[in-house]
Amino acid sequence: MEPVRTCVGCRRREPRWALLRVVAVEGELVPDVAQRLPGRGSWVHPTTACVEQAVHRRAFTRALRLSAGPGADAVLAAVATIATDAPAAD
Repeated sequence: MEPVRTCVGCRRREPRWALLRVVAVEGELVPDVAQRLPGRGSWVHPTTACVEQAVHRRAFTRALRLSAGPGADAVLAAVATIATDAPAAD
């Protein structure tokens, strides 16, 4: 059995490899592509829609137990990089 996580944006359950782990470092959201950063993590689909939905719902703040709502600029940049690195579907 492979680990299953829930996306904080759309709340769908997916295998861990299909989601992007996000951690808070000094109050800022940091994408953890290698899934090795210490601390509490939240999981989100690597799509702009899921990241924006998670920010709108304040899901990162709750999942990471933060006192203030962090900006998701670094996560959105990582999602854009992942989207450009992905092979084109035929």
